[in-house]
Amino acid sequence: MKTKFYLNSKHIIHLDMDAFYPSVEVMDNPALNGKPVIVGGSKERGVVSSASYEARKFGIHSAQPMAQARRRCPNGIFLPVRMSRYKEVSKHVFEIFHHFTPLVEPVSIDEAFLDVTGSTRIFGQPENIAKMIKKTICTQTGLTVSAGVAPSKFVAKIASDIDKPDGLIVVPRSGVREFLDPLPVKKMWGVGKMTQVTLRRLNIRSFRELRQTPVTFLEKKFGKQGVNMHQLAMGVDERDVIPEHDVKSIGHEQTFPHDITSLDAAKKELLALGNKVARRMRRKGVTGKTVTLKVKYNDFVQITRSTTLPKRTDDGLEIYSTACRLLEKTEVAIKPIRLLGISLSQLNLLGMGIQLSLFDQNSSSQKRQRLNSTLDSLDEKFGDQSVLPATLLDG
Repeated sequence: MKTKFYLNSKHIIHLDMDAFYPSVEVMDNPALNGKPVIVGGSKERGVVSSASYEARKFGIHSAQPMAQARRRCPNGIFLPVRMSRYKEVSKHVFEIFHHFTPLVEPVSIDEAFLDVTGSTRIFGQPENIAKMIKKTICTQTGLTVSAGVAPSKFVAKIASDIDKPDGLIVVPRSGVREFLDPLPVKKMWGVGKMTQVTLRRLNIRSFRELRQTPVTFLEKKFGKQGVNMHQLAMGVDERDVIPEHDVKSIGHEQTFPHDITSLDAAKKELLALGNKVARRMRRKGVTGKTVTLKVKYNDFVQITRSTTLPKRTDDGLEIYSTACRLLEKTEVAIKPIRLLGISLSQLNLLGMGIQLSLFDQNSSSQKRQRLNSTLDSLDEKFGDQSVLPATLLDG
């Protein structure tokens, strides 16, 4: 691969460890090399957390019921989750990342964005940095990582997934449209199954077709999501890489086209917001302890109400329930509301994250974590509208 030179742009690398859990198991037990290794929960009610590439050939994927995985791959090597071991290896991998740049943003226990813009003077071109990171990880751990190098986080993430495992795709600023245009719209995160169906009806199947569609038309059809899709189809993503020590809170807020005047309507919106915040937290591998509710009335007066939980959480139901209690300390149903928001602070990065936990002694909590793991997998595959609480369904 020829080295691409970057001018006047960010240099972002997205790094994603290949089949991380099974790869760690193979690293610790080389006899498993080349075999279909499946890591997950119990045989009866558990789900798959991760599967080796050999196992994926049998149709095994994350969040799949273990019973189904066993039927599809009866000769597979089924192993329990060893979270403490995975965290130990993850810490080593992230130390390697930090050797090349202080600007490291964890996405999960095995995935991160790196901004290496300021590192080129020391380590050379971004592609060379990615190669050095890959080689260092392989030399020190025996694991492989796929990398995408691009001027933005969005393009870098797509690039890292193109040539797995052990891939390296470089997209220079001048080649962003050439890279994105032929890709199917399903490659765009958040474009779920229903949105794909709607886009197909509009004869929009590729990034190119999406980019060439007038943004006013997309906004009329999809609202704010249509504008966002158009921007991403053009490769426009100005988000910065945010180092873990700079992440103070994670939240989501919504301004409503019509003021909310009832308690039930407000709670319905909080349920949607709580689930969105929870998904973002699990995607980044964080848990939070302080829940803050933001309310803006129709007279533009804004208030916040906060409470600190006994234990950190990334569960949407708990976030929602807490926000509802805070809502009682506002003037909802007395004054019309134009905006609601929920955020969590006192974050613990690389905590329980998006993966299944087997160490919580509370049976109800275990069930919630299994459910969240399944929902996250569905959201990643079909978009965040693929599975919704019945309360959020119109009609």
